[in-house]
Amino acid sequence: MVRIFLPIIILATFVLTGCDNHHENSPQALVLTGKTMGTTYNIKAYPPELELTKEQLQKQIDDTLIAVNQSMSPWVNGSEINQFNALSNNEIMVISDDFRAVIAESIRLGKSTGTLDVTMGPLIDLWGFGPDKRPTQRPTQIQLDDMRSRIGVDKLVLNEQGLAKTIAGLEISFSATAKGYGIDKVALLLEQLGIDNYMVEIGGELRVSGVKPNNKPWVIAIEQPDAPMGQRQVHKALKPGSNGIATSGDYRIFYEMDGETFTHLIDPATGMPVKHDLVSVTVLHPSAMTADGLATALTVMGTERAKVYAEKHNLAVYLISKSSDGLVTYASKSFKPYL
Repeated sequence: MVRIFLPIIILATFVLTGCDNHHENSPQALVLTGKTMGTTYNIKAYPPELELTKEQLQKQIDDTLIAVNQSMSPWVNGSEINQFNALSNNEIMVISDDFRAVIAESIRLGKSTGTLDVTMGPLIDLWGFGPDKRPTQRPTQIQLDDMRSRIGVDKLVLNEQGLAKTIAGLEISFSATAKGYGIDKVALLLEQLGIDNYMVEIGGELRVSGVKPNNKPWVIAIEQPDAPMGQRQVHKALKPGSNGIATSGDYRIFYEMDGETFTHLIDPATGMPVKHDLVSVTVLHPSAMTADGLATALTVMGTERAKVYAEKHNLAVYLISKSSDGLVTYASKSFKPYL
């Protein structure tokens, strides 16, 4: 994880494939685009007759995303996340329903996976992947041990009254879950308006529902992870049904220091950047927020641990790993029906 809403948050690399062949009676696509969370959004939907105008719908979508951003972005003065980060330890903060939904799922995933930690922003800064200046030397073991003692989802307390921290200075970042939550909120808005056939994309993360005209399924392509820099190539197409889709990988964000290559993903258990053969993880889940968080967590795990976790929890997961013979792929039992 890195801090929220940076362009390098999570490498979600999806390309829409195929085109629509409309018959005269087929509903026309409604296409909406805009900016949010430091990136862009794209929405394509096939609504029945809509009482709202396109402009009215776009305003509702923008208002929804602005509310999420103002709650969960550290770049917004007075945001809920900034209020919590400035809070003293053992002081309970009343939180909104949106904030509660994201922190509850972030804590659940953190405890379940052991590799997703919304409090580890300062550790990432220490390695140089946050907004602060990159270090010229790798952190010492003493620095890493000290930092690890001051982070962890176990130091968060969520109850009916609100959210608290048990240690002074603890901060949270929703870089691995808030963008997906924004997608889920927009999807919910569309469904409340009677729009069941749609694709919502924010910064590369997706959620699709229903079908395109003439009962054609949505088709999404996973990007080839070893494509030449600056080029985007399709690795595999899939039909995700009605699901959120997220991809995470370590093949774009890295730096070299002292003869070693470090990725942008940190293992909170060790405080070290991950170094393994897993280069891309794609997750399908009804919630784009959950898919978003799981994609990051599984990437940190590495290939074998990710396989075990995916099968144990019946997750739809697709892994791409590198080997001496080239790329090796793995599809969990729950993922195979979508290929």
